[in-house]
Amino acid sequence: MRKLLAWMSGASPIATSPEFQQEMTRAILKSEMLRIKALIITTASLAVILWTVYIVAPEEINAIWHGNLKPAYLYVILVPFMIFEFLVYRLVKHQLALDRDVPVVRRYISAFIETSMPTIALALHIDNMGPVQALGFVVPFAYFIFIILSTLRLDFWLSTFTGVVASVELFLMAIYYHPAPDVEVSYHVARCLIILVCGFLAGAVGMRLRRQFERSIAAVTARDRITNLFGQHVSPQVVERLLAEGTQTTSDTRRVAVMFVDFRSFTSEAKSRTPQEVVDRLDGAFAVLVDVLDRHGGIVNKFLGDGFLALFGVPFEAPDAAQRAVAAAREMLAVMEANNNGADWQLRIGIGLHVGEVVAGNIGSPRRKEYTVIGDTVNLASRIEALNKQFGSQFLISSVVRDDLGEAAADAELIGDVPIRGYDQPMPIWRFA
Repeated sequence: MRKLLAWMSGASPIATSPEFQQEMTRAILKSEMLRIKALIITTASLAVILWTVYIVAPEEINAIWHGNLKPAYLYVILVPFMIFEFLVYRLVKHQLALDRDVPVVRRYISAFIETSMPTIALALHIDNMGPVQALGFVVPFAYFIFIILSTLRLDFWLSTFTGVVASVELFLMAIYYHPAPDVEVSYHVARCLIILVCGFLAGAVGMRLRRQFERSIAAVTARDRITNLFGQHVSPQVVERLLAEGTQTTSDTRRVAVMFVDFRSFTSEAKSRTPQEVVDRLDGAFAVLVDVLDRHGGIVNKFLGDGFLALFGVPFEAPDAAQRAVAAAREMLAVMEANNNGADWQLRIGIGLHVGEVVAGNIGSPRRKEYTVIGDTVNLASRIEALNKQFGSQFLISSVVRDDLGEAAADAELIGDVPIRGYDQPMPIWRFA
């Protein structure tokens, strides 16, 4: 029962957020604007058809209306209705521009006024055609136009309310005018019950559409949230896993492999190039390097001008983070050699790698946050990368990484205990050929 009530009320089973609610409101308002446009176009089309028939075949109109149809009737009913719908359209458009929903009360008032228009037309028909002919003519079918289009409100109760108003008003008109003494009340009840059921079904269809909107918006919101947290350089595989398992936005302590990559002597070489040449060369190099990181489960946390910070072990834990990072670094060095083939600007990268605990999470000010890592591990990895310039090397690691690799680091060469800026004691640094 609770699920049924939640379904009918429009409560979404999907966990919502302010971004989701805002996008959902915009989707509903756009759907409402589409519904109003459809009503205006339908009404205008009916007016044109009626005018055309009145001009082309006036004898047919006079036969149906017993000579009582007056052009003024179009202005009395259709024109005010279109003006009303135009004003409602302006209101909805204004609320959409402000990213605010239309108040619920106004929605119900609008639904009541719209659905009452066929009732006014029916009363006019009865006065000129007689109750039997009027109730059996086309006007009662006009209620179905409003019921069908009410599905675009994406609200079960509004569609049901439209069906209730239509069925009740039609029943009251039939009873009040007594179209035929021998017709039982059950006859009118049955007709009105069909209209009521149609309103209920329209609400069900509207809710189905709303569910589809919610799923689509929830998927887009989740992807945008992941993009905001982890940037644009997260592999599609990581994105899918984040969507499936969710993201951890609170800060926590993780054991992570931190890699810094920097292009050696890039600034001096860039001085003789145009800005567009610099950007194009960097983009081409970054593209192949990021592709390597994706294959080994790493992510680019941030770009640092002519370099970047890459992480292994976040946002998902990886016991083999060091092995993944070293494998990625080896391949990055290889692909850069291939990338330099035929290029007039030869690029050489330096890589520094360290493994340790960091604080990982959504860090920043209330207005702007980003997913990043902080801690001494990050600082030391940066210092190790900077040593490449001192030793003329390309790939340096800490002793922690060397220990994690074990036999896989047999080709690593110990440089020795190296003084590192910002640290009191020298540290053992290893170099890969």
